Amino acid sequence: MKKNKSTLAQTIRERRSIKAGYTDKEVTQETLLELLDDAVWAPNHGLREPWRFIFVSSSEKEGFVEKLVKTFPPEMQENRRNYFSQPAAFLIVVMEEDPRQKQWEENFGAVSSLIQNFQLLAWEQKLGVVWKTNPHIYDPKVHTILGVQPGEKIVGFLHMGYFEKVPPKRERTSADKKLTMYKN
Repeated sequence: MKKNKSTLAQTIRERRSIKAGYTDKEVTQETLLELLDDAVWAPNHGLREPWRFIFVSSSEKEGFVEKLVKTFPPEMQENRRNYFSQPAAFLIVVMEEDPRQKQWEENFGAVSSLIQNFQLLAWEQKLGVVWKTNPHIYDPKVHTILGVQPGEKIVGFLHMGYFEKVPPKRERTSADKKLTMYKN
Protein backbone atom coordinates (compact mmCIF):
# COMPACT_ATOMS: atom_id res chain seq x y z
CA MET A 1 0.00 0.00 0.00
CA LYS A 2 1.39 3.39 -0.99
CA LYS A 3 1.39 6.18 1.54
CA ASN A 4 0.22 9.71 0.75
CA LYS A 5 2.75 11.77 -1.18
CA SER A 6 4.48 14.65 0.58
CA THR A 7 4.07 18.17 -0.74
CA LEU A 8 7.58 17.98 -2.17
CA ALA A 9 6.87 14.67 -3.92
CA GLN A 10 3.67 16.14 -5.35
CA THR A 11 5.53 19.21 -6.61
CA ILE A 12 8.18 17.03 -8.25
CA ARG A 13 5.48 14.99 -10.00
CA GLU A 14 3.33 17.98 -10.97
CA ARG A 15 6.10 20.22 -12.38
CA ARG A 16 6.11 20.55 -16.14
CA SER A 17 8.45 22.18 -18.60
CA ILE A 18 6.59 25.16 -19.99
CA LYS A 19 7.70 25.59 -23.60
CA ALA A 20 4.96 27.87 -24.94
CA GLY A 21 1.81 29.72 -23.96
CA TYR A 22 3.52 32.31 -21.79
CA THR A 23 1.49 35.31 -20.63
CA ASP A 24 2.72 38.92 -20.80
CA LYS A 25 3.28 39.07 -17.03
CA GLU A 26 6.78 40.31 -16.24
CA VAL A 27 9.33 38.11 -14.47
CA THR A 28 10.87 40.56 -12.02
CA GLN A 29 14.43 40.66 -10.77
CA GLU A 30 13.02 40.48 -7.24
CA THR A 31 11.22 37.19 -8.00
CA LEU A 32 14.27 35.82 -9.77
CA LEU A 33 16.58 36.60 -6.84
CA GLU A 34 14.12 35.13 -4.34
CA LEU A 35 14.08 31.87 -6.30
CA LEU A 36 17.85 31.80 -6.81
CA ASP A 37 18.57 32.52 -3.15
CA ASP A 38 16.82 29.25 -2.31
CA ALA A 39 18.03 27.31 -5.39
CA VAL A 40 21.70 27.91 -4.51
CA TRP A 41 21.28 25.55 -1.58
CA ALA A 42 21.87 22.75 -4.08
CA PRO A 43 24.54 20.25 -3.04
CA ASN A 44 27.93 21.24 -4.42
CA HIS A 45 31.26 19.61 -3.65
CA GLY A 46 33.54 21.66 -1.45
CA LEU A 47 30.99 24.48 -1.55
CA ARG A 48 32.64 25.58 -4.81
CA GLU A 49 29.37 27.16 -5.96
CA PRO A 50 30.47 26.80 -9.60
CA TRP A 51 27.66 28.90 -11.06
CA ARG A 52 26.76 32.37 -12.11
CA PHE A 53 23.67 33.77 -13.77
CA ILE A 54 22.78 36.21 -16.52
CA PHE A 55 19.22 37.54 -16.35
CA VAL A 56 17.58 38.87 -19.47
CA SER A 57 14.54 40.68 -18.15
CA SER A 58 11.33 41.29 -20.04
CA SER A 59 12.37 44.91 -20.69
CA GLU A 60 15.75 43.83 -22.15
CA LYS A 61 14.48 40.78 -24.02
CA GLU A 62 13.70 42.38 -27.39
CA GLY A 63 17.18 43.91 -27.78
CA PHE A 64 18.80 40.69 -26.61
CA VAL A 65 16.79 38.58 -29.04
CA GLU A 66 17.83 40.86 -31.93
CA LYS A 67 21.51 40.40 -31.05
CA LEU A 68 21.04 36.67 -30.55
CA VAL A 69 19.28 36.01 -33.86
CA LYS A 70 22.12 37.69 -35.75
CA THR A 71 24.35 34.78 -34.67
CA PHE A 72 22.22 32.45 -36.81
CA PRO A 73 22.38 32.08 -40.60
CA PRO A 74 20.09 34.60 -42.38
CA GLU A 75 17.63 31.92 -43.47
CA MET A 76 17.06 30.89 -39.82
CA GLN A 77 16.81 34.33 -38.24
CA GLU A 78 13.05 34.88 -38.53
CA ASN A 79 12.34 31.40 -37.12
CA ARG A 80 14.72 32.01 -34.21
CA ARG A 81 13.27 35.50 -33.60
CA ASN A 82 9.81 33.95 -33.21
CA TYR A 83 11.21 31.17 -30.99
CA PHE A 84 13.14 33.45 -28.64
CA SER A 85 10.36 36.04 -28.47
CA GLN A 86 7.94 33.64 -26.74
CA PRO A 87 9.35 33.52 -23.18
CA ALA A 88 8.88 36.55 -20.94
CA ALA A 89 12.52 36.41 -19.79
CA PHE A 90 15.65 34.27 -19.80
CA LEU A 91 18.04 33.08 -17.15
CA ILE A 92 21.33 31.91 -18.60
CA VAL A 93 23.17 29.58 -16.23
CA VAL A 94 26.96 29.61 -16.54
CA MET A 95 29.32 27.09 -14.95
CA GLU A 96 33.00 27.35 -14.08
CA GLU A 97 34.79 24.64 -16.03
CA ASP A 98 37.47 22.82 -14.08
CA PRO A 99 40.21 21.14 -16.15
CA ARG A 100 40.09 18.13 -13.81
CA GLN A 101 37.44 15.65 -14.96
CA LYS A 102 36.18 14.73 -11.47
CA GLN A 103 35.72 18.36 -10.44
CA TRP A 104 34.16 19.24 -13.83
CA GLU A 105 31.58 16.49 -13.37
CA GLU A 106 30.93 17.49 -9.75
CA ASN A 107 30.41 21.09 -10.89
CA PHE A 108 28.02 20.04 -13.65
CA GLY A 109 26.06 17.89 -11.19
CA ALA A 110 25.85 20.82 -8.77
CA VAL A 111 24.66 23.24 -11.44
CA SER A 112 22.10 20.69 -12.68
CA SER A 113 20.83 20.31 -9.10
CA LEU A 114 20.55 24.07 -8.79
CA ILE A 115 18.54 24.25 -12.02
CA GLN A 116 16.15 21.55 -10.77
CA ASN A 117 15.76 23.44 -7.49
CA PHE A 118 15.01 26.61 -9.46
CA GLN A 119 12.42 24.87 -11.64
CA LEU A 120 10.61 23.41 -8.63
CA LEU A 121 10.63 26.72 -6.76
CA ALA A 122 9.40 28.57 -9.85
CA TRP A 123 6.61 26.03 -10.30
CA GLU A 124 5.35 26.77 -6.79
CA GLN A 125 4.92 30.40 -7.89
CA LYS A 126 3.20 29.45 -11.18
CA LEU A 127 6.29 30.58 -13.10
CA GLY A 128 6.95 28.26 -16.01
CA VAL A 129 10.50 27.25 -16.90
CA VAL A 130 12.07 25.06 -19.54
CA TRP A 131 15.80 24.27 -19.57
CA LYS A 132 17.12 24.60 -23.13
CA THR A 133 20.49 23.31 -24.35
CA ASN A 134 20.19 24.20 -28.04
CA PRO A 135 23.42 24.45 -30.10
CA HIS A 136 23.69 28.25 -29.69
CA ILE A 137 24.94 27.73 -26.11
CA TYR A 138 28.25 26.60 -27.64
CA ASP A 139 28.56 29.46 -30.16
CA PRO A 140 31.49 31.80 -29.41
CA LYS A 141 29.43 34.74 -30.78
CA VAL A 142 26.75 34.04 -28.16
CA HIS A 143 29.45 33.81 -25.48
CA THR A 144 30.70 37.25 -26.55
CA ILE A 145 27.20 38.77 -26.40
CA LEU A 146 26.77 37.39 -22.86
CA GLY A 147 30.30 37.99 -21.58
CA VAL A 148 30.96 34.28 -21.05
CA GLN A 149 34.69 33.89 -20.46
CA PRO A 150 37.18 31.17 -21.37
CA GLY A 151 36.90 28.49 -18.69
CA GLU A 152 33.13 28.96 -18.47
CA LYS A 153 30.32 26.90 -19.99
CA ILE A 154 26.74 27.89 -20.65
CA VAL A 155 24.82 25.03 -19.06
CA GLY A 156 21.56 26.25 -20.47
CA PHE A 157 19.10 28.96 -21.26
CA LEU A 158 16.13 28.82 -18.90
CA HIS A 159 13.13 30.15 -20.79
CA MET A 160 10.70 31.62 -18.26
CA GLY A 161 7.21 33.02 -18.16
CA TYR A 162 3.93 32.83 -16.35
CA PHE A 163 1.36 30.55 -17.94
CA GLU A 164 -2.29 29.60 -17.79
CA LYS A 165 -2.42 26.11 -19.29
CA VAL A 166 -0.54 23.19 -17.72
CA PRO A 167 0.74 20.67 -20.27
CA PRO A 168 -0.38 17.08 -19.79
CA LYS A 169 1.87 14.84 -17.77
CA ARG A 170 4.06 12.35 -19.54
CA GLU A 171 4.44 9.09 -17.67
CA ARG A 172 7.81 7.97 -16.34
CA THR A 173 9.18 4.46 -16.17
CA SER A 174 8.81 3.03 -12.69
CA ALA A 175 12.11 2.88 -10.79
CA ASP A 176 11.69 -0.86 -10.22
CA LYS A 177 12.10 -1.34 -14.00
CA LYS A 178 15.48 0.43 -13.85
CA LEU A 179 16.76 -1.09 -10.60
CA THR A 180 19.30 -3.88 -10.44
CA MET A 181 20.02 -5.46 -7.07
CA TYR A 182 23.66 -6.19 -6.46
CA LYS A 183 24.31 -9.68 -5.06
CA ASN A 184 27.53 -11.36 -3.95
